[in-house]
Amino acid sequence: MPVTVHDHFLPYVDRLEARPADAVTLVVIHCTELPDLAMAREYGERVLHDSGTGNSGHYYVDRDGRIERYVPGTRVAHHVRGCNPASIGIELVNSGRYPDWFDSRHQAMDEPYPPAQIAALKALLTQLRAEFPALRQIAGHEDLDTARVAASDDPSLQVPRKRDPGPRFPWDEVLAGAELERIRA
Repeated sequence: MPVTVHDHFLPYVDRLEARPADAVTLVVIHCTELPDLAMAREYGERVLHDSGTGNSGHYYVDRDGRIERYVPGTRVAHHVRGCNPASIGIELVNSGRYPDWFDSRHQAMDEPYPPAQIAALKALLTQLRAEFPALRQIAGHEDLDTARVAASDDPSLQVPRKRDPGPRFPWDEVLAGAELERIRA
């Protein structure tokens, strides 16, 4: 059964590089590390690059399971360093470390992922496997971007630049039946 996806393309989507569906080999799971979908949308609309584009995932899955597509899978979105040309980014609404991402005292990422959100993600992954014939791999953002940065509260300490989707993400449940191989940097 097809997944209901609500298209809500970013204003600059036509400026993002086009690619054929068979170029997509990887899906990267993120969490927004923001409190809600509205704030994630606002962040995605920010123009950050000389090309007139910004940073965004392709799909956003809200806590209630609603799926929004900000960027078509046949466009290259800016969501993970070094892997954008071959990947689709899926952002799960989750507060993560918000608002103190780099504070060494606030690295726990305690918010669980609701069952409706995980069910929607699993259905979306099944649909993406059908739409993108070369899609065979999956990773968390933290698996691919392992850089560390100075902690905002104490520059002598280092914290992960990216921790998403984080320790509460149910990898075993998501991978069961997904026919995707988890990779790490």
